Amino acid sequence: MSNAPSDAPHSDNTPRLLLATKNNHKVSELRAIICPLIPGLNPEDIIGAGDYDVPEPVEDGLTFAENALIKARAYAAATGLPSLADDSGLCVDVLGGAPGIFSARWCGRHGADQENLELLLAQLADIAEEHRGAHFHCAVALVVGDREIVREGEMHGRLLFAPRGENGFGYDPIFCPEGYGVSSAELAPEHKDIISHRGAAIRTIAPAIAQELGLV
Repeated sequence: MSNAPSDAPHSDNTPRLLLATKNNHKVSELRAIICPLIPGLNPEDIIGAGDYDVPEPVEDGLTFAENALIKARAYAAATGLPSLADDSGLCVDVLGGAPGIFSARWCGRHGADQENLELLLAQLADIAEEHRGAHFHCAVALVVGDREIVREGEMHGRLLFAPRGENGFGYDPIFCPEGYGVSSAELAPEHKDIISHRGAAIRTIAPAIAQELGLV
């Protein structure tokens, strides 16, 4: 694999944004959130890191913002493209904010969504419903050359006792957003994007993306 996708449908002067993730679920979700916010930016203008032969950086930051910046800096440096990264996770009240930045590897293995979910449910098995408060937190970082911008967003709710729904990924099947009677995975994707932590963070950084891409 080369350092640029051979089938990229863009001309040299077309604005492009690199999403600093190889998670296809996240690429699809980010595209769906970003494009309606920035007139002139089309889905084909936004490419995922899976199109590039760039090693994934070690996420050794102590906060969501630090980890998002690590990823955005690495891909911006390697590709020369404006790079947007997000780092997000589930923060459980009775666990003092854990899994937090360790959400994707809570079971000890990165990206094992089902194992992560099952371990968390087991750890909270005897916690009553009124004490199952939690929130998703997201930090997004945009790096363009030496310019760096970070924004953050949250979605509050509570944890269910068993998974429900097929639309989400990660911990979505066991998270019930505040004011709702369904899990995040039972919401239509476009509805989830409106209320999600990732949607909130992206909406705050969208003006900066548009400016950096020359679309305003």
